[in-house]
Amino acid sequence: MKNRIAYLLFFVVVVAASGCNKKFLEEMKSYDKYDENIFTNEVQTGWYIDRLYNYYFVNYKNPTLTVVGSYDDTRRNLTEEIGGTVKDYTNPNKLLVQASQADGYYGAVLSGSVNNNAYTRIRLANFLLEKIDGIGKVLSEDFRKTAKGQMYMFRAFQYFDLVRIYGGVPIVTTVQNASSTDESIKVPRAKSSEVFDQIITDLDSAAALLPMKWTTSSTDYGRFTAAAALAMKSRVLLTAASPLFNANWDNAGDQHWQKALDAGIAAETALTAAGYGASINSAKDWAEVTFKNDNSFNGEAIFLILLSSTNSSTATNNGWESSIRPKDQNGGGGISVPKAMLDLFPMKDGSRPVIGTNYNDTFFFEGRDPRFYRTFAFSGSKWAYTNNKNKVTWLYRWRASATGTVTYYANNQTSSPALVRKMSNPAADSTTFVYSGTDIFDYRYGELLLNIAECYAAKGDIGNCITYLGKIRSRVGIPSANNYGIGTLSSRYAALEACLYERRVELAYEGKRFWDLQRWMLYDDDASIGDNTNARLGIPILNGTSRQGYYWQSKTYGADPLTAADRAISIDPDASDFNTQIASLKTLYQNKFVMTPLDAAWDKDGSTPVNFLFRSNYYISGLSSAVLSNNPWLTQTIGWQDYNSAMGTFDYKQ
Repeated sequence: MKNRIAYLLFFVVVVAASGCNKKFLEEMKSYDKYDENIFTNEVQTGWYIDRLYNYYFVNYKNPTLTVVGSYDDTRRNLTEEIGGTVKDYTNPNKLLVQASQADGYYGAVLSGSVNNNAYTRIRLANFLLEKIDGIGKVLSEDFRKTAKGQMYMFRAFQYFDLVRIYGGVPIVTTVQNASSTDESIKVPRAKSSEVFDQIITDLDSAAALLPMKWTTSSTDYGRFTAAAALAMKSRVLLTAASPLFNANWDNAGDQHWQKALDAGIAAETALTAAGYGASINSAKDWAEVTFKNDNSFNGEAIFLILLSSTNSSTATNNGWESSIRPKDQNGGGGISVPKAMLDLFPMKDGSRPVIGTNYNDTFFFEGRDPRFYRTFAFSGSKWAYTNNKNKVTWLYRWRASATGTVTYYANNQTSSPALVRKMSNPAADSTTFVYSGTDIFDYRYGELLLNIAECYAAKGDIGNCITYLGKIRSRVGIPSANNYGIGTLSSRYAALEACLYERRVELAYEGKRFWDLQRWMLYDDDASIGDNTNARLGIPILNGTSRQGYYWQSKTYGADPLTAADRAISIDPDASDFNTQIASLKTLYQNKFVMTPLDAAWDKDGSTPVNFLFRSNYYISGLSSAVLSNNPWLTQTIGWQDYNSAMGTFDYKQ
């Protein structure tokens, strides 16, 4: 989005729309600087609503970041998608069990001003919900309805991340003031199931109050909608049905799966009737919908984060474009792709790649799923930008001698022969990559289809599972033969594995992978907590593995092995000579390059190579020392020590 960023640049919007001064917005930094009287005026109430969008999403500057409000890269680096950064949660040299080591997302000790943390955001939503139908009754009914609908969505979003991180947490739906003597605010941790119920109640309320699409897109596009609320029910209920929270997940008749399926089908029906879901009819469409920035309706976008291309102190930009572009495009250097990701994507007929059968990993770029060429860039790939519409990427190196100096072509020093290119805009300006205004898709229609497929799989309805996986594949041009390459799924376990596989491909680099690993507990099987999902689904465990890379290295020593004529290759999946260019690249590789291991391990603790070790108590964090010391009535989570170093007793599976 390039202008009118209502909830991220509301300082500008407020002044432009109303001429009022900015002092009100500055005063909102402290609770004691405003009161319920702001809800007697639609303009000021609008500012309040926009402030919450800012509180929730101002740090959402990259599609791989996660967790409402914080939006950091901790969880993306716990997956196979991006290598090189070893976080404490997968470091075998770290054991996290003390309260002082628990996730601090819950919040910190109270201070003199408002901190943007989880329960602050909930309090702000509660405040409007309490006041809008009282002192705010002077406002129009339609305005009050949409104002409340957005607050219910905010609250649901926040509780969803709280329950995913901590399991059961206190449910607070009224405005509370900090007090050391008021017993009424000492709210205990609710069961996880009760938090899920509260989220669904809020989403139902939001769906009843919000429009499916806003009529004035120039000012309201990007706000919460009923479509987003209905789709979120599917995401939330799927999480509640998954093994992390559902001990009965392996029962095909379990009610959790049916509820999640019902929510998914209801959302699909309503969204389709409202015009969602028809934006992708080719692999080219699949790529292009992610950088459409004109504020017009996008049927793939169920909920997106609007960002600005403006270079100003009030603008929030998308850092993705700069981070994924290589050095010779004036980018940050690119995100190197682990080999496991290159080997993951299907072949062009939809079948799984099997080395030695239908796939040669040396020529990983040959004959792949159409989404492969929109997700990754590799040597020979055309990767345009405004300043150079015919730019071709080259990622290789050579040595002066067998042990001599290494030179990377065009200073593109990578740990892989491919870079992530998904969600890159070919019309981006290389002089302003850091000010990208490409919007971020938090929830798109493809995810909804995958949610439905997974529910059918869990219920043992393999036919409908394949139908929905086929919907995902057909729209990017994978041929229908052999069930779009999926083949025959022999059991509900095979169907569930197929769904999780498809999610890895379709949603790659969209910040979803960790949550799938978490809710299915796929790092390892652990009998002590009743976890056997890897064995049941036939999915290899991640523990004990590391992210691997390699170089394209010249077979000869001395100088750059390629001539200008060699680099005449320009691989464009939409070009008529695409297959010819792929064949030319293969020949070039055979003649001049060899696959070479990395000079040092990619995943390291300091300088020491390490393999993943994600311990079972990390799936759900304990409460931190600060939380427990200031709220001593709260119990600690099983697997974590409390403030007094005793082991926790709170069971998040209830």
